[in-house]
Amino acid sequence: MSLDLDSEINRPVSDGEEEDLAISRPDYTALYVPIPDSFLTQDPPDARPVTAKVIDWTKTVLPENEGRYAVVLDHVMSPSECETLLRLAEDSVADRGKSGKRTWRPALVNVGGGLEMLDKEYRNSDRIIWDNQVIMDRLWDRCARAEGIEEKLAVVKEEMKARRGFPARVITWNFSRFNERMRFLKYQGGQFFRPHCDGAYSEEKDGKIYRTHYTVHLYLNDSAIEAEAGTDGSPSADLVGGATSFLSNNGERKVDVNPKAGRVLIFQHQGLYHSGDDVVKGTKYTMRTDIMYELVRDSDSS
Repeated sequence: MSLDLDSEINRPVSDGEEEDLAISRPDYTALYVPIPDSFLTQDPPDARPVTAKVIDWTKTVLPENEGRYAVVLDHVMSPSECETLLRLAEDSVADRGKSGKRTWRPALVNVGGGLEMLDKEYRNSDRIIWDNQVIMDRLWDRCARAEGIEEKLAVVKEEMKARRGFPARVITWNFSRFNERMRFLKYQGGQFFRPHCDGAYSEEKDGKIYRTHYTVHLYLNDSAIEAEAGTDGSPSADLVGGATSFLSNNGERKVDVNPKAGRVLIFQHQGLYHSGDDVVKGTKYTMRTDIMYELVRDSDSS
């Protein structure tokens, strides 16, 4: 079972925050939801070819990010498939509110050791957590349609500095899968996720070691700015704000990736400082997961 992988935080607590910062061990129990055999395995009538655009940082206001990988894939899912996935996620919710309806819960912040806390000054949104490897495998198959993506993400070479008598070396991680853990996020007016870098998650299973190296964001609805730009987004989109913004260290320069139904943003954990901008109007729906890699042991590569 995977864990919630959002970044840990360490900052002073201001007056009045103590109630929000209660630490707890979350329960991610979900209901069984049957997945249609055709979902993400057959192209619906509103499907379009998947395209990829690697962010060339040297042509942006963040040239210092050169060498750090981020790519935008469009049309990975169709608008109708996004609506279906959102409905399936809501059907998976086991908790019910006082009204008896399945509800979204406030998004928490990972503080390590499997513990989380509510901190609305840092992260203010609602979420649904749902583990489903079948959907994640199908989503990866869609992403892999984009030219060059499968080859680019196949292997991660990690440079290890010399320490405690061990020489510097390079270790290899091979692509394994998209993480089964889907974090569906719902941002309404005034909600946000403050600047952070995503942390890696590691696990050992059946004698194999796995670690995440890339974040995956799937946008489930359109922003108004996409329609205004004359793209193929919905002309009725009312979402204003909510971009994923890559930032300079001082936060003064940024590169925005705007929500668009079926768009997938993939970027490396390391070194890419980013935020979820405030939603000014409307509602933003996204799903976040990560890419799991398997460690290639020295004996495996000999």
